[in-house]
Amino acid sequence: MLTIVRDLARQNLEFLCGLVLFAIIVAFIIASYFSPYGATDLYLLPPDMPPDGDYWFGTTSRGQDVFWQLATALRNTLYFGIGVAFLSRIISLVVGLVAGYAGGAVDRALMAINDSVMVIPQFPLLILFYFVLKDSMTWTVLIAIMAGLGWSYDARLIRSVAVSLKSRPFTTQSVYSGMSMRKILVQEHLPYVLPIVFATTMNNMIWSIGMEITLSVLGFTDIETPTMGMMIYWANAHSALIAGNWWWVAAPVAAIVLLFMSLFLLSMSMNEYNDPRSRLNRMGG
Repeated sequence: MLTIVRDLARQNLEFLCGLVLFAIIVAFIIASYFSPYGATDLYLLPPDMPPDGDYWFGTTSRGQDVFWQLATALRNTLYFGIGVAFLSRIISLVVGLVAGYAGGAVDRALMAINDSVMVIPQFPLLILFYFVLKDSMTWTVLIAIMAGLGWSYDARLIRSVAVSLKSRPFTTQSVYSGMSMRKILVQEHLPYVLPIVFATTMNNMIWSIGMEITLSVLGFTDIETPTMGMMIYWANAHSALIAGNWWWVAAPVAAIVLLFMSLFLLSMSMNEYNDPRSRLNRMGG
């Protein structure tokens, strides 16, 4: 894996830019653990202070330092995206590999479920879940719900690769040697689909983080937990732009753009790396 990262950084400018931008995000997240203020502490600082030497990104109308609030919000938002991506990758791997290898009735049944999940209108369903589970809608529950909605596209992609792997000679040899289906999928097929999983993980994180920001801005999540969307929610609730407190909105919006650009560039470069022709063309082969 480190070899792949090194080669991409040397030969792919998009990957290098994405890596640098993501490193900035990680630096903010590390800084959040050294914050002198609690994540939910209010009115500890003078409100509505513009950026200066004491408060680099200014303060909010709630008496919070925007810099430290942004660092904590980035951490929570990124962890949310990683949690959704991790769980949905597991589901997509299991469904895609099993459907592609088993074929027949198992394949048809799994793909029928997959296609049903694919056509579900996700945003209205998430709002419905919020109103039904309002008293128990924790971030863990929201991660589980979004992971259950975000695996179908990648499962079908993994299945298409697994179907081709099923007819390869090494799969036939594994069957004749007495290997079980679980061992064949884990030991023989999984390494071939991992590059696809890494690339689709970035896309899934973009989707899940975008949904979290949208839901949070509308107030359909825990409004006391600092996230990128909740920073914009509270700024809007206090009419920050009308009051001239532009820094309260500018900081989270800039961080969101930075995060999305880093994930997009990493995803695009990983997709190109997975395509042998594109990789050879870039290397001059």
